[in-house]
Amino acid sequence: QLQLVESGGGLVQPGGSLRLSCTASGFTLDSYGIGWFRQAPGKEREGVACMSRSGGNTNYADSAKDRFTISRDNAKNTVYLQMNNLKPEDTAIYYCAADALNYGLGPYYDYWGQGTQVTVSS
Repeated sequence: QLQLVESGGGLVQPGGSLRLSCTASGFTLDSYGIGWFRQAPGKEREGVACMSRSGGNTNYADSAKDRFTISRDNAKNTVYLQMNNLKPEDTAIYYCAADALNYGLGPYYDYWGQGTQVTVSS
């Protein structure tokens, strides 16, 4: 069974940092493009960061540039989203996704995790 499991969410104060993890089972992530998405209450799901299969190309939403960093550790079959200088508007459920053919900030990925809650509040 192909599965993605996110972890690392939680409550953090504005200006703080979190690192989200996404671990795959049933397939190897180094053959897949990866995306991180988020969905806040009452809003559509939006892409925040993505990485190509090779890891050589990344892209970020404007809201994430200079604050978020996507990376992967193929030995651990895990991808990460390092989030710094968090703001209340970053509060959302964060999802990772994988696709064998594509990568990008659009929601056209084949596999999705169940999400992890990130809350930024004082």
